[in-house]
Order: sequence, then structure tokens, then C-alpha cells
Amino acid sequence: MDTKLSRDQALDLAIKTLIASGATEENAKPLADGIIQAEIDGIKSHGFHYLPIYCLHLNCKKVRGDASPKKNHSSNVALSVDADNGFAHRAISIGFDDLIPSAKENGIASLAISNSYNCGVLGYHTKTIAEENLIGIGFTNAPASIAPLGGIKPVIGTNPFSLAIKSQGSVKILIDQSASVVAKSEIAVRAKSGESIPTGWAFGPDGQDTTDPSIALKGTMAPSGGYKGFGVGLFVEIMAACLTGSNLGIDASSFADDTGGPPGTGQFFIAINPERFSDNFDDKIINLIKAVVSQENARVPGAKRINNAKINFNSPITIKEDLYNKILSLQY
Repeated sequence: MDTKLSRDQALDLAIKTLIASGATEENAKPLADGIIQAEIDGIKSHGFHYLPIYCLHLNCKKVRGDASPKKNHSSNVALSVDADNGFAHRAISIGFDDLIPSAKENGIASLAISNSYNCGVLGYHTKTIAEENLIGIGFTNAPASIAPLGGIKPVIGTNPFSLAIKSQGSVKILIDQSASVVAKSEIAVRAKSGESIPTGWAFGPDGQDTTDPSIALKGTMAPSGGYKGFGVGLFVEIMAACLTGSNLGIDASSFADDTGGPPGTGQFFIAINPERFSDNFDDKIINLIKAVVSQENARVPGAKRINNAKINFNSPITIKEDLYNKILSLQY
């Protein structure tokens, strides 16, 4: 039987479990908030499913539970935070405290996060920016898992980018897509359940298509759109790693196991105040959205996630019994 928890109960469970594995409360809380929101948004691969991995990484010191992120701003619009090899969520939150007011005042501001870690759902962070009536743009790199077209050795990670835009009082557009056909966590979920994956999701170590998720995890992810997907991933790698001084994907340790030291990946965010550039931005956005939703079966990027959040807002969070028991065992 599945376990059902209120939002407060679920948040308390996540925080207590992270603290039991070595995180300070100030480092655990921002990550726990992200876990709960992933559950509410219907992205369970980044919700409680990932909590045991976070705890594993705390215990093996792949991530610092006592990290103390430091601001290293070079100007009032060029902002940076050293995550101190701790959870990305706290470093990003600290950076946003300055990024958002700076963008509102100056029209545009950027934030580099270095010596970081898996930031979970990237759109969770860009949506936070958009809720402040700003355009939120984000990039994050990951351990290498995608090979260039014609190659079999991974060079870049799944490397998502995200764009979030608010219109008529709420976030209406939320693009959050990786350079791969699917997020690697989706394959990891199927590897645990023994479920096969569709052809075209990933390749084995020999560069050939595979439907076996365990073989796929030893090989490479399929880039979305072939060479175009690799190009997008390379763009993100430049923004999130090269521009922040963080580890390239080829130098970062895995987000999934306990081998290696801290991954030291990076994130880069841009916040734009549309009012400083256009006097009819919202009208244009509304017209764009209408052009999409007026077509039968068409939907705006992020609409499913946004709708899930509305439906699940006051609903209990459901955790499979075996996962719930595993999480409880991590507290002792």
C-alpha cells in the first residue's frame, strides 16, 4: 500500500532524512522544497525517488552537508556564488536573493553557480524567477552521457535549459528540456523496475540502439534531434560549465552512484525584466499562447506540469511503500 502524506509531512520527512545523512538544516531545506515541488508537479523521478541518492552522496562526501556557499559578485548585474560542493538548491537560492532585485532594477542580470551539484528540476528554479514578473532562463550541465554524432564516447551531459514566462498573473510558459531524448533519471527508474525502454532513447557501449535500461546506463544517451540535440547540449555546457568555471561533463563524477569526488558542475541563470525592453510584451505572449491552444490537441510547453501543480496543490503526496520504508531506514 502506498503512503500518503500532507505537504508539511512530506517536507518534514525530506528534511529529517537529509539531516540524518549529514546535511545541516539550512542546506537541507531548499533541497527538500525542490523535492516536494517535483512531486506536486508530477515529476516523480526528481522527487522522493532521488532522496536516497542525495543521502548516499552525503554519506560518501560527494556532496558537502555542511557547505557554506559564498557570494563572489563582480558587479551589480554579474553575480556569482560558489556552492562549496554543497547542494545546488541553497546556492541558487542565495544567488536569487540578489539576482531578482538586480534584474528588476537594471533590466537584466545574470548569476553563475560554480562548484555545484545536481540542481534537480531546472524549471523549478526558472519558474521562481518568472513568478517575480521576470523572464527566467537557466542552464545546467551534468556528467557526460551523450556522444557527438558519429562517436561513441560521451562528451556532454543531458544538459537541460529552461525558459519560464509569467503572463496574466501566473506562469504560462515553462520550457524545460534536456539535450537528450529523455532525462537520464527516467532510464534509471526503469532500470530499477526492470521495465524496458523504447528504441531511440539510448545506446549501449557499442553505440547501438538498446531497449535494456541497464545496458543504456553503461552506454550513452540519444541526443534529441540528432546533431541538433548535441549542439544544444554543447551550448548549455559552455554556459553552465565554461562560463562559470565549473567542471566539464567529462570531468564530473556521476550523479547516480558513490564513485568519485564532488561532481563540481555548474548552473547559469539570466533574469530579464521585459518592461525595460518592451511596452507590449505581455500582449505578444498572450497572442503566442492563443496561437498554440487554439489548435486541437496542442499545448504550450510546461502546460502539463503547471496543470499537475494546480490539481495536486491540496492533494496528499503519495510514496510507494518500499521507497517510503527505505527513506525511513535512512533516518537511523
